[in-house]
Amino acid sequence: MFVLRVAFQGELGAYSESAVYSFFGQSAEVKPCKSFGDVFESVKTGDVDYGVVPIENSIEGSVNRTYDLFLEYDLKVCGEIIIRISHCLIAHKGTSIDSIKNVYSHPQALAQCRKFLEQHKLKAISTFDTAGSVKMIKEENMMDAAAIASERAAQIYDMTILAKEIEDIKNNSTRFFVLDKQDSSYSGEDKTSIIFATKSIPGALYKILGEFADRNINLSKIESRPTKQTPWEYHFYLDFEGHRTETKCQEALESIKDKTIFVKILGSYKAAKKPNFKL
Repeated sequence: MFVLRVAFQGELGAYSESAVYSFFGQSAEVKPCKSFGDVFESVKTGDVDYGVVPIENSIEGSVNRTYDLFLEYDLKVCGEIIIRISHCLIAHKGTSIDSIKNVYSHPQALAQCRKFLEQHKLKAISTFDTAGSVKMIKEENMMDAAAIASERAAQIYDMTILAKEIEDIKNNSTRFFVLDKQDSSYSGEDKTSIIFATKSIPGALYKILGEFADRNINLSKIESRPTKQTPWEYHFYLDFEGHRTETKCQEALESIKDKTIFVKILGSYKAAKKPNFKL
């Protein structure tokens, strides 16, 4: 039986691992990676069949490192996943919340639980991963520390949950991209993601966006990131509804070529259904 191998950033129990199972099913074989770059590299080299990376959170916004890596790697987005993110405060068994001084987790998770941390006067310390923070305080026997991570992470590392649903906003969710060497075929419920840079002339961005408006193509997201080459110049990341092979989408993409310095199509993929979270 063929088993799909999928890379994600973090340790077992990370939210990215949950996103893998949400998209591919429980039979997928996961490969934890230290960094987002390692996920991209694993897909590029063929060490895995796919990669899953977070692209934005509903509270804290975009995951900038993921966006930057799309300029370094020639990979495609072939799928989209949206999952509910519910954070737990996790510590050693027998530990009380009153004895906790420091809380470790990924910067985005810490930011998503800011009110809880302030209310309990806990010091937030950033690490590379949510589940990895649980593993760290377990292995280093940090009795006066806790981690913010998933309920599953507490189960994996045999730790106790001191508090559940500690995120500031209860409909907290994260959007993930599925990485492959090619994107997906037309499904009728598609989105397309692109990167482009504008010419330095008045109205450049307005004219580009107008090409989509003229064709009644809905834009679902636009994001700018510094080019890191020239100060105060930017790359734009754009998501729009439709598949790149549809006539109106092809026309729009063709029409913006002479209005941009470059355009890179990240891929077309079936749009994830927005979860109806019960709060």
